[in-house]
Amino acid sequence: MSLTRRQFATASAAALAAPFLIPAAASRNAAAQAPGPAIGEAARSFPRLHSILVQRGDEMVFAEALRGPGLDRTANIKSCSKSLVALLLGIAIDRGEVPGVDARLAEVAPRLVPDDAEAEVAQITLQDLVTMRAGLGATSGREYGAWVNSRDWVSYALRRPVVGEPGGRMIYSTGSSHVLGAALAVAAGESLLDQARNRLGDPLGIEIPAWTRDPQGYYMGGNQMALTPRAMLRVAMLMRDGGMFDGRQVVSRAWVDASAEPRTRSPWSGLGYGYGWFVSDSGYLIARGYGGQVIAAHRARNLAVAITSDPAQPARSQGYFGDLMAFLDGPILEA
Repeated sequence: MSLTRRQFATASAAALAAPFLIPAAASRNAAAQAPGPAIGEAARSFPRLHSILVQRGDEMVFAEALRGPGLDRTANIKSCSKSLVALLLGIAIDRGEVPGVDARLAEVAPRLVPDDAEAEVAQITLQDLVTMRAGLGATSGREYGAWVNSRDWVSYALRRPVVGEPGGRMIYSTGSSHVLGAALAVAAGESLLDQARNRLGDPLGIEIPAWTRDPQGYYMGGNQMALTPRAMLRVAMLMRDGGMFDGRQVVSRAWVDASAEPRTRSPWSGLGYGYGWFVSDSGYLIARGYGGQVIAAHRARNLAVAITSDPAQPARSQGYFGDLMAFLDGPILEA
């Protein structure tokens, strides 16, 4: 059984009886342990966790596949895809293909906007899309099936009922990220797959397989991408190091800094949300995917983390994902 956040925060290391800590009788507590063994013991307490990699600076603190396909086989990163699309937006802005985050969707990719869309849709900006504040009804959760079974995913998402002002509250919706990805394809004249491969995959030295496309041929902007756990770790390193990897500025530091600034807050997890990345009060930048897929960077602690989990089970904020957050804030943060 995994610990809850309350248990991590309130129990002393010597008194904990959780199965992933070495017993006090062995005269070693979490503070005295080397970080690798402490992380390993904690990781083994999660029966749904497939793999975990933790790197501090250039040192690999822990890397193990407990179950699942392994560290060098691809895993569906689910909604972590949204965070990669957000990085591609920053790159497109740096390249001048998009005038800026405040540009309206109707200006960047006018052909995507349905003629019969509500008037508010004309005011939606790329910032609204990347921060999940488009003001349109969600296409995630119970609405997801109807959306992906529609004939036009972009049009369906932009025809959702107006339930808030653009730039207002967070409405988590995969459709918003998908619309953003389609807009980037239009603006750059290059598919989202090619952008991901050329602008992230090549400089990071990672493979990005082709993934799901919608009926119009746009690659899905918010789900179904696949990366190996080692590739996920490189994305985490990129965020940790201000957009730089192997001496190359892949994404501008200004964009990474802006991504780390909370623009809204999740009503479920309570985490802040910047440009496609969740922001924890403890200082993590987090890409979060269904089932417990995690790409996390802690710049102040020089940490990069990749976690894959069983993709078939939900990971709710008050359940498994909450336990993973406690893991990040506990043994991993102390690494």
